[in-house]
Amino acid sequence: MTTLALDTPRPMEMGNRNEYPMIASDIIYEGAAVGLVAASGHARPLNASSRFVGFAESSADNSAGAAAETNVRVIESGKAQLSVSGAVITDIGQPVYATDDNTFVFSPVSAVFIGFVHRFVSAGVVIVAFDAPTLRDPWGNYSIRETIAVDKTLDIEDNGKLFWVTTDAKIITLPAVATPVNCAIANGGAYGGVEISVSPDAADKIQGPNLPGTNNKDLINTKATAQRGDFVRLATGDANGPLAIELRGTWATEA
Repeated sequence: MTTLALDTPRPMEMGNRNEYPMIASDIIYEGAAVGLVAASGHARPLNASSRFVGFAESSADNSAGAAAETNVRVIESGKAQLSVSGAVITDIGQPVYATDDNTFVFSPVSAVFIGFVHRFVSAGVVIVAFDAPTLRDPWGNYSIRETIAVDKTLDIEDNGKLFWVTTDAKIITLPAVATPVNCAIANGGAYGGVEISVSPDAADKIQGPNLPGTNNKDLINTKATAQRGDFVRLATGDANGPLAIELRGTWATEA
């Protein structure tokens, strides 16, 4: 190891800007969410398979160029006003996702994490705090995510999945304890809009924090106080039935 013996000026960057070489034959417009292509590291208008790196500070036109012929300059952290589908005043702190460079949603299914709601502006419009190098998707441990809009019965192939429930009064039925299903079930509805019922096999009970459980009784996310992002993480490991190892929101065993 050799320590410095003289002054060594180094190029330094300040602030929250960054630059990335673009993919070939494309344009990134000012204000677009920008993503990186995993296979090449080139920037592109964000899609569901790329990683969010910020918002384009100005337009970058590489429509006639080869890959990396033009760079796009991005703002990689800050607060941006975005139209987010379904946003209401109770969504402060909710994670926000994008399905393309200008479509922003709360559902993490087939979407890329952007940031968190910082302030409500009006119906469907919020200020989103973003920090592409630092903030991480709170559902990042679940690479397979599905929307539930109808009743669903889980099976062995549902291990490791996140289920995003968007429709009121739907029932998610679990298999018998002999068929292990470790997953997360989350509420995708606005405050007080969606009730979720998780139904065990007739011979099983769902146990967890302050949940002694009763055979053949559902675990219910109470609709009156249900918040977008309420969830239960389920795991196997008890002969009496699945375990609710983590809960957010108000959940109770069916009466």
